[in-house]
Amino acid sequence: LKTALAMALHNFPEGLATFVATLASPGVGIPLAIAIAIHNVPEGLCISMPIYFATGDRWKAVRWACWAGVCEPIGAGLGWIVLANVVNQVVYGILFGIVGGMMVMIVMREIIPAAHAFDPNDDYVSANFAFGMAIMAASLILFSYS
Repeated sequence: LKTALAMALHNFPEGLATFVATLASPGVGIPLAIAIAIHNVPEGLCISMPIYFATGDRWKAVRWACWAGVCEPIGAGLGWIVLANVVNQVVYGILFGIVGGMMVMIVMREIIPAAHAFDPNDDYVSANFAFGMAIMAASLILFSYS
């Protein structure tokens, strides 16, 4: 349940980021929405599988995964309600800074410690964390040339 809550907290700013990106440029927002949708598949599995194996209840697992996923459109909707008429480049930058900070904080305080709890000898966590950062850096470089 803690993972589901962490993912829900993670999904809320993703929805806000998608809304702000689409508002600033649909050419950025649509690919961002597609990328987030793709990465929501393993997120749903990370939420539903432990709940299913702990309870044996498939529908409970599906409900928790859906609850965490619905936080994304809620974030986008709240962004639209509050920010639709006031977004400019400064607000855009501030919002992405806040959303990025929220995501980094969730990863640093919840996800990495949980990963280390299941990998106490650090056989996988640090290497895969560094590999993930390298993939992100490479994608940023490649996208800057497109």
